[in-house]
Amino acid sequence: MALTHDIELNIAPGSAPVACVDIGGTKVAVNIADAAGVRGKVSEPTAKEGNNDALARQIIRMLGESCALAGVAVADIAAVGVATCGPFVINQGMVELAGPNICGGLAGKARGLPNDWVTALLEAPLKATFPNVRVENDGVGALEAERRWGALQGVANCAYVTWSTGIGMGLCVDGHILRGKNGNAGHAGHTFVSSNDDALCGCGNVGDVEGLVAGNAIPRRFGAQGFADAATLFVAARAGDAGAVAIVDDLCDVMGRTLYNMVATLDLQRISVGGSVFWHNRDYLLPKLQAALKGKLPALTDGVEIVPAGLGEKVGDYAALALVVA
Repeated sequence: MALTHDIELNIAPGSAPVACVDIGGTKVAVNIADAAGVRGKVSEPTAKEGNNDALARQIIRMLGESCALAGVAVADIAAVGVATCGPFVINQGMVELAGPNICGGLAGKARGLPNDWVTALLEAPLKATFPNVRVENDGVGALEAERRWGALQGVANCAYVTWSTGIGMGLCVDGHILRGKNGNAGHAGHTFVSSNDDALCGCGNVGDVEGLVAGNAIPRRFGAQGFADAATLFVAARAGDAGAVAIVDDLCDVMGRTLYNMVATLDLQRISVGGSVFWHNRDYLLPKLQAALKGKLPALTDGVEIVPAGLGEKVGDYAALALVVA
């Protein structure tokens, strides 16, 4: 698969610039793109304090900073693509975020977020400044990018999965991207595949996939065992620490069941996987995830591929770009 710097964006010369916004539970990144390429990247920790329009105000400010770095006038931005963690709530036709890693009012104080938001305003404030805004779940944006430039090109039945701060998916069946009534299709991170009840997810569920295996779940579940973050856990597992290996195997069992359920439900051909937890440990995790499908109901799983994201660590940047580039 071509590396990100080899990607041909095929933006016509003279086309007006577009802005790309990638919102995650940990960080927000903004880029500007036109025929000259993708540039002007700025990145910050995701705003989680103050009023529930704080995130939207952060993005508007960062768009201005990105334009300045790229040498583009804010007024010349033709469209803004926003690929964001969800779920979404639709309020008067506008997307608000009910993101469990952003909105502290969902699971309450036990989750430790510094706000009591039930939703974070997003689309309405952005459209007040930028009339042409397209907001999609980041799994959908990443799926579109992977189908256009990455590891899912030419595949009609596929999924993109991110294993990062949270767990997200974008789903495509018969060449059609699935969205659902509020754009929330693909939130398999909030499904249950085990009976574990010691993991509080930011959404308020206890023991769902995200609460068990997401990057921010690892310190909450295993910090007392000396694993303060995902990186510490994987360093120990790679070094042969028996406790760490057992934990990682359990995480992969949960994620493997989740992937199998998606294959069995949607009859998928290929799944590309990205996100910081997976990407930085892909050589270690990929065989474990592939093994989770092997031998299970061959009529559904034979020939199904689980592959690393073709866009690598840049998938978030290209996810937003795929939303606004024809």
